[in-house]
Amino acid sequence: METYSLLREFADSWMLLFLFLFFVGVVLWVFRPGATKTYEDPSNIPFRHEDKPAPARDADAKEA
Repeated sequence: METYSLLREFADSWMLLFLFLFFVGVVLWVFRPGATKTYEDPSNIPFRHEDKPAPARDADAKEA
């Protein structure tokens, strides 16, 4: 059996199963009951400076 056929057969069967189980594991990990606190702050990043612009970082350092 040539290498390509062997790798193709492996990818179509066991690797597909492994990647599916990995995906399900990641989804379950993210949506577990204790994960709310962990992901609450990153989920609000787009709205962090909604009321006013973000403060300028060292405007003098950019000019130099």
